[in-house]
Amino acid sequence: MDRSPGLSVRLKLTLSYAGFIMLAGALLLAVVWVFLLRYVPEVIYIAPSGAPGRLGPGPVSVPDRADLVRAFAPKAVAMVAFLLVFGLLGGWILAGNMLAPLTRIANATRLAANGSLSHRIQLEGRTDEFRELADAFDTMLARLEAHDAEQQRFAANASHELRTPLAITQTLLEVARNDLDRDTGELVERLHFVNTRAIDLTEALLLLSRANQRSFNRERVDLSLIAEETAETLLPLAEKRGLTIETSGDITPTVGSHALLLQMTTNLVHNAIVHNLAEQGTVWVTTSVQPKTAVLAVENTGEELSPRLISRLVEPFQRGTERIRGDHAGVGLGLAIVKSITQAHDGTLTLTPRPGGGLRITVQLPAAPPHSGS
Repeated sequence: MDRSPGLSVRLKLTLSYAGFIMLAGALLLAVVWVFLLRYVPEVIYIAPSGAPGRLGPGPVSVPDRADLVRAFAPKAVAMVAFLLVFGLLGGWILAGNMLAPLTRIANATRLAANGSLSHRIQLEGRTDEFRELADAFDTMLARLEAHDAEQQRFAANASHELRTPLAITQTLLEVARNDLDRDTGELVERLHFVNTRAIDLTEALLLLSRANQRSFNRERVDLSLIAEETAETLLPLAEKRGLTIETSGDITPTVGSHALLLQMTTNLVHNAIVHNLAEQGTVWVTTSVQPKTAVLAVENTGEELSPRLISRLVEPFQRGTERIRGDHAGVGLGLAIVKSITQAHDGTLTLTPRPGGGLRITVQLPAAPPHSGS
């Protein structure tokens, strides 16, 4: 937005300080002047020599109001001029000291606008309005820097993941072109598999972007019904791997997108099935209601996981202990999507290892307000 140039804040404060000092000085001089004039008549009557009340012989000089004006006015003007100079000089210095933190904040803002997010203001001194503003700005810069680094890592990983199926497709096509006697059925099957994984990755990226933008309608959703629907959908996959799925819990109402919450629950249960024991494993899906939160917990058996590995599982393209490339391995965005959907619904995601192996993932979302009729 184009704006016409104006006075600086420091000059405005300086003029304000000087004006206030001059006003206070003028009022003080006015009060002195009024009280002086109150006791000095306009004309002084001098009694003749020898009259009663005469103090003594000889001439007597008594100043009248005109004499007082001639004596007081130059000094008053000089005092006002002194107050003006003193107010301007002192106001300029005081305003500079008061606005020094704003100058540092403005410089940090310019650096951030130029792409330097590592700079911090780190304003010294006790807590005041400027200190709170500087601390809030430092916190914002720290979050922006972390978000920027995360986006750069995500872009690099996404580029690598998208390049892999394209490179495989190119290799298969080159092999088919050089070997015309090769079975086309096998080639088509492999191309279909690679293309399917590329489509799944693209859809996952779009879903992740949608969750981050929070571009969805909110409605009343029951997490217990979503858990049952997810368990029923993924039951054939669990039975194929020799696993059992157990669901339990009461009605768990929350507010959000039914489609996104269903995707979140599907990703959690799918992850619990894929990363489980080779046989006779179990997946537990439970829902519960607390005073202000709706809780969804997905727990599974499996290998023991270190806390360091668990802290990285929600990052994009992390697939546990190794990069699994099975039919149901996914694209490495399952828990990253869960994290984004949880944050988009103002919830929290907690990952904790189970004693003896496996993982427990807990999602806490704001509980839906009770119905007006209840």
